[in-house]
Amino acid sequence: MTSFPAQAIRVRDSTLPLHRRLYALRECALHCAPYGFRATWHHLIVSARIPRRLEDDPDALVRAADELQRVRDVVLPRAQAYAARRRGEKAVGVRVPQSAPPWYSWGWCGIAYCPDPKHHPTPPLATVVQAVLDRHAAGLSVETHCLACGRERRRPGRACPTCGAHPDGPAARWRAPSDGDGWGRIWRRDVG
Repeated sequence: MTSFPAQAIRVRDSTLPLHRRLYALRECALHCAPYGFRATWHHLIVSARIPRRLEDDPDALVRAADELQRVRDVVLPRAQAYAARRRGEKAVGVRVPQSAPPWYSWGWCGIAYCPDPKHHPTPPLATVVQAVLDRHAAGLSVETHCLACGRERRRPGRACPTCGAHPDGPAARWRAPSDGDGWGRIWRRDVG
């Protein structure tokens, strides 16, 4: 698997066939999936208006990659500051961090994980990620509030009914209602 920047270059390369650019976008979404891969993919399809026939709007792929890049621009400085702080803590003997930040997961899928791919926050990804990180830094508890939308949790341990984010992240033991070929429709970009 290659890096996000390398795949983003491929998404923006208009000399490549559209299906290769789409698969490069998929790789970008694997590297940066704040809602989990499926919900992030659905969000990108809807927000960037990626059509079923890519020839109808090839720039939609670039819009989606740009949205993912904005998320990286929000998270990377915090990740780098956290890494520097942890190096300092380890130098003085603190081997175990007090708590892991919400972005500390592969592909950052734990930031605002949404187990139902069709039920996720609708604002731009970077806006939601910024809000989650700010609420986490302010000490807001995931047990009492949804960090993605800020609403009070009436039922801890459950996905937020407003935005769909689950406090347990990818470890959530929740299954979306079966709707036949729902994921296949999302993957084929048959959503509106």
